[in-house]
Amino acid sequence: MAQEGEVTVVGQGARLEGTIVSAGSLRIDGQVKGQINADGDVMLSPQSQVDADIRADNVVVAGRFKGNIVVKAKAELARGGRVDGNITSKSLIVQEGGIFCGQSNMDQGSSASQPQQAASQASRSQPAATSAQPATGPNGAESKAETESARATHR
Repeated sequence: MAQEGEVTVVGQGARLEGTIVSAGSLRIDGQVKGQINADGDVMLSPQSQVDADIRADNVVVAGRFKGNIVVKAKAELARGGRVDGNITSKSLIVQEGGIFCGQSNMDQGSSASQPQQAASQASRSQPAATSAQPATGPNGAESKAETESARATHR
């Protein structure tokens, strides 16, 4: 098991393909293609080139990344970094000079609550139906009879 503060490094000259599982934090200076699962943080250095899906506690991208990122806390896109893909996190920081092409989902709870949150947000974005709207004719104007009837009942 990884000790506190231990960081696994994929060196600048290394090219890995497959699934990387780290019991601690991970720093990538080289190239990775596949899956990255870390129980700690993942840091992609400026010279890194990663084509993978990442699951970790926190992620910092300073290099080139293509894929999806799912983190428990914070995702950060550093100056000069590029993300082509989607990010799910509680907090997202994009520094000036960072490039983000994709969608961000600011997940405040567990993944099990996502469908409930989406339904709740969808219902809030729909305007409430009201019965107090006047009836309109085919050209969008109220009919004269309906207008006079409404005036008569309000007197």
